[in-house]
Amino acid sequence: MKTVIKRFTMRPVKRFKASHDGPVSPRAKEDVEVENCQDENIDKIVKSVEVTENETEDDDKLVGPPKIPLTTDIAKELLKLERSLAEQLSKIQFQKPVEYVYSPLEYAFNIHSMYVEKYCQNPKKILFLGINPGPWGMSQNGVPFGEISMVRKWLGISGDVGKPEREQPDRLVKGFACTRSEVSGKRFWCLFQELCEKPENFFLHAYLRNYCPIALMDVKGRNITPADLKENEQKMVQRICDKTLVDTIKLLKIETVIGIGRFAEKRAQLAVQAAGLKTKVTFIPHPSPRAVGNANWNDKAVKRLQEINLLRYFTK
Repeated sequence: MKTVIKRFTMRPVKRFKASHDGPVSPRAKEDVEVENCQDENIDKIVKSVEVTENETEDDDKLVGPPKIPLTTDIAKELLKLERSLAEQLSKIQFQKPVEYVYSPLEYAFNIHSMYVEKYCQNPKKILFLGINPGPWGMSQNGVPFGEISMVRKWLGISGDVGKPEREQPDRLVKGFACTRSEVSGKRFWCLFQELCEKPENFFLHAYLRNYCPIALMDVKGRNITPADLKENEQKMVQRICDKTLVDTIKLLKIETVIGIGRFAEKRAQLAVQAAGLKTKVTFIPHPSPRAVGNANWNDKAVKRLQEINLLRYFTK
C-alpha cells in the first residue's frame, strides 16, 4: 500500500442584538485577547497526517466543484433565500427575556452580499454551519464568524455598515470601525488561512453560513441562543431556519454539512432527515474560548477533519 503524505499547511421587540456564531452562552464576556494566527503551529499538527490512497473513494476524488449551467446564478439565488429568511424571522414577536434583536442580513446586507458573490458562485461539497451572529463578528459586518481583521485582510471584504433599529448600549454596531475581536471567528478563519493560504482554496470546496442569522440578547446585553428561546419561539425559528438550510443544501449541492458545535450538528441532522436528503452531517468542535478544554482548538479541529476524511479538501 502506497502512502502519500499530504500537507494541509414583529418588531415590537427591541430588535437586533449581537449574539454569536456559536451555541455558547452567556455572550457578554467575549473579551479574551485573541492570539495571532501564527501562534498555533498548524504545520506542526498536519505534518503527522497521512492519507492512504485506498482510503479515498471514487466519489471523493479531489476535483473542483461541478460545473453548472450558465443560466444558474447561485449567488443570486442564495441571496434571495437569505433575504426571505431575514424577512420571515423579522415577523416573530419575541417575548422577554429577549429585548434586542440584531439582523445583519438587513442592516449589513451589502457586505453580506459581497461575501456571497465573491465566494459562493458554484456548488460546494461541504457546508460549515454556525448557529447565529456574534457581537463582534457577523453582527458588525454581516459575514459569518466575521472577525473584523480577518474579513478585511484575508477575505478582502470591507465597506459601510448600517445600524439596527435599536442598539444595546454595550453592543453597539460600528461596522469595520469596531476595535473588538471575535475570538471564535479569529480562530476559525486563522485555522483555514494556515491550511489553505488563500481564501479561494477554502471556498473551492466549502462554504460557511449560520443556521439562524439573527442575534438575540436580554436587556443587559447577554446572549440568548436559539436553544434558549421559549418553546413556541424555538419552533417558529426552527421551522423557518430548517427550510432555508434544506433549500441551501439543495442549491449548493452540498454533500456534507459540518456543524460547528453539537447544536448546529443536531439542527442539521433533523432538517436533513425531515427533508429526506442523503446529505451527510457531522461536526467539528466550536472554537469558543469559553468551552471547557478548548485552548488547543486548532489541534482538535484539524484532527477531527482528518477523522471524517475531509482535511484533504483544505490545502494550499
